[in-house]
Amino acid sequence: MKTTSAIIILCFFVFFSNAQTTYTIQGVPYDLQTEINGTIDLLWNIIDNEYRYFAKKGDSIVELTNTRDTTKTYQEEYKSILNNLTPERDIPTDAVKLTLPSLRNFVNDYNAAMNPNYMENSKKGMVQGRLLLFGGITNSPFVNNIENKSNPIFGGEIEVFEANNLPRHSLYLQLSHRLSSDDFQYSETQLGLGYRFRFINAKKVNIYANVTAATYNFTKQMRTVIIDDVATEREVKDNFFEVPFIFGIGADFKVSSNGFITVSYDELFALTIDNEGNFSTHITVGYKFNL
Repeated sequence: MKTTSAIIILCFFVFFSNAQTTYTIQGVPYDLQTEINGTIDLLWNIIDNEYRYFAKKGDSIVELTNTRDTTKTYQEEYKSILNNLTPERDIPTDAVKLTLPSLRNFVNDYNAAMNPNYMENSKKGMVQGRLLLFGGITNSPFVNNIENKSNPIFGGEIEVFEANNLPRHSLYLQLSHRLSSDDFQYSETQLGLGYRFRFINAKKVNIYANVTAATYNFTKQMRTVIIDDVATEREVKDNFFEVPFIFGIGADFKVSSNGFITVSYDELFALTIDNEGNFSTHITVGYKFNL
């Protein structure tokens, strides 16, 4: 019960109230939230069930639009608008999307280029996500593995965090599958929920610690069973829920405006389940990108 409560509290740490200000733009009043303050202010709100974004520079406010022509092709006017607003600095708009995280990155980059004392900022309460696809090897150190053999592992992960350029805390939901082999006849599909803390958090690289708090596991393993005093090899299937608190470390290396190469070294130790005598070789490499 205490564990469940802690997870629920952690899930809600990113939600805060957002104040709104009324702006009159081309004679029309809009209630907008201020996402970023700087040389350019980034404003937004959901109006008539549609996300609307505005940029404020000095006393001028302009909407960032992306209309379609008669062939249903998006015109991406917002890129030209951003270029016209930022003539002092050559900041590329090719990869900018009309989404809050992407616009936030662009505006923060411009504001930082214009003012060396600028601190990147955003309104609390928004949630951003990243998707990770990975593969690697693991010796499944919490499973009896007498010869310490490693099998392939692959999977995916969704990570959520408070939306800002350098998030330090995040939650993740990970789905992984370990393949069986002739050397180590054990396979497992695992769904895990965990928490991540970035103790080195820079633009180009961040290094973090993971703790997978809860898992649900589906396993298959060849085991020797004794039937009528005869040893027989049988495939044993099992599924179970655990709260193991498994610890690991990892790093994200930024390779584009929207993507990261991720390296992880997991299953180093756990609080509530025992290591079976093998030091972890659970190493994965993947590609992570912003949603």
